[in-house]
Amino acid sequence: MKNIFVLGGSGFVGAHVCEKLVRQGWHVTVPTRRRSNARNVQPLPFVTVLDLDVHDEAALTQAMAGHDAVVNLVAILHGTPEAFQKVHVDLPQKIARACVASGVKQLVHVSALGVNGPQPEAAPSNYLRSKGQGEAVLVQAAGEGVGAAFGLTILRPSVIFGAEDQFLNLFAKLQKVFPVMPLAGSHARFQPVWVQDVALAVVRSLERNNASGPTPCVVEVCGPDIFTLKQLVQLSAQLAGVNEGRGRPVIPLPLWMGRMQALMLELAPGPTLMSRDNLDSMRTDNVATGLLPGLESLGIKAAALRPIAAEYLGR
Repeated sequence: MKNIFVLGGSGFVGAHVCEKLVRQGWHVTVPTRRRSNARNVQPLPFVTVLDLDVHDEAALTQAMAGHDAVVNLVAILHGTPEAFQKVHVDLPQKIARACVASGVKQLVHVSALGVNGPQPEAAPSNYLRSKGQGEAVLVQAAGEGVGAAFGLTILRPSVIFGAEDQFLNLFAKLQKVFPVMPLAGSHARFQPVWVQDVALAVVRSLERNNASGPTPCVVEVCGPDIFTLKQLVQLSAQLAGVNEGRGRPVIPLPLWMGRMQALMLELAPGPTLMSRDNLDSMRTDNVATGLLPGLESLGIKAAALRPIAAEYLGR
């Protein structure tokens, strides 16, 4: 039985990853600062929830000992440059050192589509720059060939959809409340991927075990269809039956007005729905480049968005 250490295992993607791992008969350890955050994975067999601050490198190294592989799903969408640095760059650096110190031979790291691998600093947003810098520190730490410190697989997903997502569900809920949808970044393009396909990609990467082969392996994790943000907003309302399936009028905003909208949403109480950094990220199309392996390289046929979203939005 493999022992897998899953950082971020209590999140949207992490819960699906844990479920697929235990179906393989593997034991999964999920570290969390608050045990209540992991209540969705606690009932799963072979899952151990561990009280741990993953940013405490000494405790992280000790906790990872005895595991065959590590999966890193920890990420944030909003925050200050310092917060992005802490989560997307400093934490991967700590994970890499902990892998070496604890003898872990395999790491699967979930990054993001739109990352500029050769030139992380060239990315247009703090989110994408920090994601690229995080990849870079892992690649450097892993090394290459037979002398690699550990096998490294980097998965770069587009926006992820699924029954519990905060993407299509959010757009549908907003249109149940508001008569029109003013939308910044309406022409940005995405290639949405089903959360189950992302989770399966993690499992297939662990099964493949590239610890003794070339590293890193970078995979673009995308669905079969490309949509603009406006199309996704319209589709979410139609599938949810908003306004008898007609949805709401979507009003594209010019850049200056979109940035004002994003700033107001940043300052609003409660979870941030959109930030100026999100708009900066959307300056880069969130679609596969075709220059790197895709899901098919892992033996996965990507699921189409419409039939799956129709099922859960229709409920």
